[in-house]
Amino acid sequence: MRADRVFAYGAAAGLLGDLLLGDPRRGHPVAVFGRAAGAVERGLWRDHRGWGALHTLVCAGGVVALGAVAARAVRTSPAASVALTGAATWAVVGGTSLAREARTVGRALEAGDVDGARARLPHLCGRDPQALDADGIARAVVESVAENTSDAVVGALVWGAVGGVPGLLGFRAVNTLDAMVGHKSAKYRRYGWASARLDDLAGWPGARLTAVLAALTGPDPRGAVQAWRADAAQHPSPNAGPVEASFAGALGVRLGGTLSYAGRVEHRPVLNQRGRTVATQDIERAVRLSRRVGWCALGVSVAARLVVTGRKGRTS
Repeated sequence: MRADRVFAYGAAAGLLGDLLLGDPRRGHPVAVFGRAAGAVERGLWRDHRGWGALHTLVCAGGVVALGAVAARAVRTSPAASVALTGAATWAVVGGTSLAREARTVGRALEAGDVDGARARLPHLCGRDPQALDADGIARAVVESVAENTSDAVVGALVWGAVGGVPGLLGFRAVNTLDAMVGHKSAKYRRYGWASARLDDLAGWPGARLTAVLAALTGPDPRGAVQAWRADAAQHPSPNAGPVEASFAGALGVRLGGTLSYAGRVEHRPVLNQRGRTVATQDIERAVRLSRRVGWCALGVSVAARLVVTGRKGRTS
């Protein structure tokens, strides 16, 4: 079986598995990787970019190598290759867990349980929830759904189309390392620099595809494009900016503004200033848009892989 068909069947099975099963409650492969990366960090940490780059190389490079070895071991069996690709896809995408956590917060807000929503918000994002009112919590959820649609679904599918199982696993490893050490705290400003920059590079294509698909499948395509063009570049993240701006325009809401992470206040630009304040019902709208974007990303990734492989076959 050709590699493009292996990816098509395996990625579709993995995304369907995520839809039906969600993440395992114990022993999730990403959590196992996180513990291993933490152990490597404890042995390597120095307040130096070079040591941080070595940490990134060891962790992400090790995962890519493991994926390459596994893919090579099953390459003679189409069924095993599809199964491995499906398992890898299911392990690295997180659309169902993202939707579940967002809806849990949304249900709490709908019931008027703002304290319950605050308690649940850290399961979804790193914001400080105590200072947020109901609208602020809803905005944080919509922003997290938008950003994680790119990080937890689309980006993985893009790199799976490019590199198969090693691409799937490598992207998720880089994304996880950025979440662990890529933030600008005193401890990780230097040590996490390489992980943060690599995550920016790896996330670039998936973020742009997410923004395009949000515009195409959202309720207001023109508003999505306008917000993307007007506001995305002002966001401090080169990848979250296009995604959040496109979601904001597509949903007709304002995102961005003042927020707090671990006691550190940030004043971010407002995305889609012509939009309205985020309301609780926009959480469900964002989740549905995220679902559409994820499945469309699968179609685009599979089609791109088929086209590239077909061209290679005609020229060989």
